[in-house]
Amino acid sequence: MSAPIAGYPDGTRVPVLKLGNILLVTLQGDLHDAAAERLQRDIGEAIAASSVDGVVIDISGVEIVDSFLGRVFAEVAAHSKLLAAQTVVAGMRPAVAITLVELGLTMPGLRTALDTEEAMRLLGPAPAHLRQDPERRERP
Repeated sequence: MSAPIAGYPDGTRVPVLKLGNILLVTLQGDLHDAAAERLQRDIGEAIAASSVDGVVIDISGVEIVDSFLGRVFAEVAAHSKLLAAQTVVAGMRPAVAITLVELGLTMPGLRTALDTEEAMRLLGPAPAHLRQDPERRERP
C-alpha cells in the first residue's frame, strides 16, 4: 500500500509505503515548514488508518535539518507513541547530527538508526509473508 502525503515546494509528494506493520517515509531533499507540518499530520492519520506498529523516516536524502524540522520529528515520535507505534529516524548525516546537538535539540522518544535496514530491524521482525524463504533464494 502506498499513499502520497505532504509535499515539496515543487509540488511533488512524499510517498508512504506500508511494509507489513511498518510505515516507511523517505524524504528526498529538504522540506519547507508547511510541508513538514503536513507530513506530521499525515503520518498520524496513516498510523491510525493502517494500525501499524512502527514508522521509519529515512532522512538520508536530507542535507539540512533545522530546529523546526527537528521538533517535527520529535512530535511525530510523540504522536506515534500515543497511537501505539514507535518511530525511528534512519540515515541521519553526521552534519545533521552535529547541527541538532549544537541547537540543543533533544528528541525524546525518537530512536535513530544508521540506515533503513537497521531501523526495520529495530522495529521487529518482518511478518511471515514478507520474509524471504531460505529455501527459495535465488542461487548465483
